[in-house]
Amino acid sequence: MNTSALIAWYERQARDLPWRREGVTAWQILMSEIMLQQTPVVRVAPIWEQWVQRWPVPSQMAAASQGEVLRAWGKLGYPRRALRLHECARVLAADHGDEVPADVDVLLGLPGIGAYTARAVACFAYGQRVPVVDTNVRRVVARAVHGAAEPGNPSTTRDLADVDALLPRTRARAAVFSAALMELGATVCTARNADCDRCPLTDCAWVGAGRPAHTGPARKVQKFAGTDRQVRGRLLDVLRETHAPVERARLDQVWPTDPAQRDRALDSLLVDGLVEQTADGLFALAGEGGSDR
Repeated sequence: MNTSALIAWYERQARDLPWRREGVTAWQILMSEIMLQQTPVVRVAPIWEQWVQRWPVPSQMAAASQGEVLRAWGKLGYPRRALRLHECARVLAADHGDEVPADVDVLLGLPGIGAYTARAVACFAYGQRVPVVDTNVRRVVARAVHGAAEPGNPSTTRDLADVDALLPRTRARAAVFSAALMELGATVCTARNADCDRCPLTDCAWVGAGRPAHTGPARKVQKFAGTDRQVRGRLLDVLRETHAPVERARLDQVWPTDPAQRDRALDSLLVDGLVEQTADGLFALAGEGGSDR
């Protein structure tokens, strides 16, 4: 892979994303990485801007309630990420001097931080030479290096080794290359459309092989309408709109067509710790069902 061509392309074409700008801290980059998991940039950017203003350091988020954080999360989806980030903020404030560590292994020990996020923070916040692998990167490597239309099943060991072999030797260039590889997969070499005319990689193995079609199982498209996820979101919407616990009847109104599905969704919210039930049978966001309310 022509790393110089990719880096030069990135320096010309990179999107002006707010978390890439000067002065952004490791904590703020960590917040962006958690928010961007399975969520488009266009939805994340305005919420991230609000969070940077509201909670510029971990201790300020740690001082907020779980309910406040869930309410601020809005409709980003997968709200358990918000609770894990709140838990992470508490650990950073208590055990790490209100700073995000630079070491990957230490990052992996934080609540809610997995293999991708730990390496992304080490790379993008601290400029470390570590392989960063997400879905976009896996797709670019599959095409450009292995000549396959789509990547196979994820394998942490194999995927990290593939990207590590491509990284430039110097830290500064490696960090830029990692961002460039991800940007290429997000904007040019996408799952829906490989826009090869715009690609800076002239040595792509997939193009060289005649762009063979994917022969494996078709990718499953996740639906949302009518799923338990949609019901959970509706229930959370009711609780976000109030700062006091509500009666069960209020929640029952949001999904009257399938009471069994609604009950299942509510039970899952309770199990996940996103919702809590008060001693007198009312329901509230996590941390907002205390007896003083």
